[in-house]
Amino acid sequence: MADRRLQVFHAVAKHLSFTKAAETLFMTQPAVTFQIKQLEEHLNTRLFDRAQGRIALTPAGQVALEYAQRILALSAELDTRLKEMSGHAAGPLMIGASMTIGEYVLPRLIGEFKASFPAVVPTLFVGNSEAVQERVAERTLDLGFIESGSPLPSLQSEVCCEDELHVVCAPTHPLAKEAFTLPASLTQHAYISREAGSGTRLVIDRYLQQVGVSPDSMNRVVELGSPEAIKGLVATGMGFAIMSRVIAAKELQLGSLIQVPLRPALIRNFSAVYARERFHSKLVAGFLAFAKTQLAAAQRLAA
Repeated sequence: MADRRLQVFHAVAKHLSFTKAAETLFMTQPAVTFQIKQLEEHLNTRLFDRAQGRIALTPAGQVALEYAQRILALSAELDTRLKEMSGHAAGPLMIGASMTIGEYVLPRLIGEFKASFPAVVPTLFVGNSEAVQERVAERTLDLGFIESGSPLPSLQSEVCCEDELHVVCAPTHPLAKEAFTLPASLTQHAYISREAGSGTRLVIDRYLQQVGVSPDSMNRVVELGSPEAIKGLVATGMGFAIMSRVIAAKELQLGSLIQVPLRPALIRNFSAVYARERFHSKLVAGFLAFAKTQLAAAQRLAA
């Protein structure tokens, strides 16, 4: 329902690229350029500076972007409220999740929710916790699921369940023989770590500091953004990793990896995050309630 010119402007401002905006909107680049030209003529001001193949928002463009985001959000809210009056859960559901949750937890939940509400069209973005929070704050995602809470003041966090992290290593690794592992002993072994910006990395580093081990003292031999890649390297015996038991469940069952509990235990929260000042549809609220119930039930079974 929102003015098409505003939608196009918002896409160009977000990507700072006419080409990427055209791809996102399934339009031709000349059509995008025409819409921006029309909006600039209507507002009687330039919204973008164009120089040497790059574009940037002008001061007027910055102001226009703030209003465009609010107008588009209100337009989406209007559409959602009117649809909800029909009494049917339907429409797009934009979900984001950190690697662990997005790859190993949410797909099953989304499938079960979709089975109950066929008219819902979920979209799942998977990235590290930092990227998920940024997209929720930008309101390109309705809801995010991350490790721990969010430090962003514009976001509200709700704890969904707890998750325990263990040391994971190959069966031939020296740590595989231990009943449990003390954090101080980990500095003696090669460590395969998640990348900076990862919620898992942040939780582990905080844990190490709390038990008196400097994260810088860890012998990080590789940093990776993919849990699957980490498992592959750990299985070769290159080093150990610290990861959620839900990530390594298959390999633990097959015996290709061994998990060793940490003492004291490393327990973190899985949290849902959403914009504080935003109307939340019954669809978003319904999925959040469903996810919290299912995750809590799974936690009880695993205990």
